[in-house]
Amino acid sequence: MSTTIGDVLSYQQVLERFDPVIGLEVHVELSTATKMFCGCPTGFGAEPNSQVCPVCLGLPGALPVVNAVAVESAMRIGLALNCDIAQSCRFARKNYFYPDMPKNFQTSQYDEPIAYGGYLDVEYDDGAGGTATYRVEIERAHMEEDAGKLTHVGGSTGRIHGADYSLIDYNRAGIPLIEIVTRPLVGVGEHAPAIARAYVSALRDLTRALGVSDARMEQGSLRCDANVSLRARAGTDRLGAEQAVVPLGTRTETKNVNSLRSVERAVAYEMTRHGAVLSSGASVLQETRHWHEDTGSTTSGRPKSDADDYRYFPEPDLAPIAPSRERVEELRATLPEPPGQRRKRLQGEWGASDLDMRDVVGAGALDLIDASVLAGASPAGARKWWMGEVLRRANADGRELADVPLTPEQVAGLDAMVTAGRLTDAMARQVLDGVLAGEGDPEQVADARGLRLVRDDGALQAAVDTVITANPAVADKVRGGKVQAAGALIGQVMKEMRGQADAAKARQLILATLGVVDG
Repeated sequence: MSTTIGDVLSYQQVLERFDPVIGLEVHVELSTATKMFCGCPTGFGAEPNSQVCPVCLGLPGALPVVNAVAVESAMRIGLALNCDIAQSCRFARKNYFYPDMPKNFQTSQYDEPIAYGGYLDVEYDDGAGGTATYRVEIERAHMEEDAGKLTHVGGSTGRIHGADYSLIDYNRAGIPLIEIVTRPLVGVGEHAPAIARAYVSALRDLTRALGVSDARMEQGSLRCDANVSLRARAGTDRLGAEQAVVPLGTRTETKNVNSLRSVERAVAYEMTRHGAVLSSGASVLQETRHWHEDTGSTTSGRPKSDADDYRYFPEPDLAPIAPSRERVEELRATLPEPPGQRRKRLQGEWGASDLDMRDVVGAGALDLIDASVLAGASPAGARKWWMGEVLRRANADGRELADVPLTPEQVAGLDAMVTAGRLTDAMARQVLDGVLAGEGDPEQVADARGLRLVRDDGALQAAVDTVITANPAVADKVRGGKVQAAGALIGQVMKEMRGQADAAKARQLILATLGVVDG
């Protein structure tokens, strides 16, 4: 980022004059069967306003009941983030009016969160071809309910300003949320955007590993609010003594950023925008901002409220939650291997390079490859199929690997057939076509389509003799020392055998029949 455009400084200019400080608030929708305070289902994509009841619609006299599974999911997230679990905590009412909150308040936690005081070590790209580690300190992780979804119709931005009218879907209202709030990340310097991205990515991997959320940012089940501020660079006074600690600058909060790439870009953009404002002598306004993926910029939302503005008070309809220490330890025992540690272990077991693992993780293939290996595939074979042919097809269809109708067991079966010499790679791709078309497992598809590698040397020799007889000019070239000309004969043999011959074996037989010694 080296250009100066309009109301921003270049990235390098910002770093020369200021120290960035960032804070991240990540909302994770829990994948419980029912909502946080009622029995309504939580399935994604249902008809608007079809998953609602008097409780999540905030109708008078409707009383909430806490979802016990959501509470335990929150505790498991807190434990995985090295947090302390509160011996007693309670819900509060966060009061504000907005159409997507039918009660005109959000049931959340304020001064008594269920988890607090943790950390998460994240690896990030250091910009020099390597990685580094930053410890992100966690202030709190608290439970709350999600709001409904507004769709603004008309206008050019999809936002309320300029819209003709708005539609409200309350299906999402009341879905359990965990909000994970970091302490200010200081000392991040030029790596602030990369660290922000790495942290959100690590949280996504962690919540998926815990099995508490699908953490699909494109569906809104994991959303990031990115807080950015700049402060003057520390220095020395005229006598050479260190100046006092430089206070934090005014922050802005870019709301509901919904992709890892956008998290990184939004932090970088806000740094350059803040830098331009401060360098002009003006003050940064504490506000929420909207991220625009198409332009790579943010626009003003509303002045940012402080906690006092929400008039928090304890929720009178819900009793405090007091998890026993025994239950906390039972939940601690259910924690899976940390995702970063697991990646390093699998990398060693698979003999994969750093670049290989980066690509595997980026493609969302880690779990699929691991499951395929556990089902009997070789690590190299599992990587080859998932990261090659299957990924190509997923990209062509515009979907995630996990959404391809293919199981790790089927990939293991396909790999086994190739390893055993029963299929060539070309035949295996045809089998894969059949599996994806719903024709059955690899064995069934291979049998139904007649895809089996011919192991009968007699049949293969007969095909070789036929092809040599039919192509005397090419055969003479091979006899004359132009071994590469055998490729044309191999192609004819494969055609004669309907693609069911071993090309390497066919080559050996062709050269032997023509009396040519290879190499």
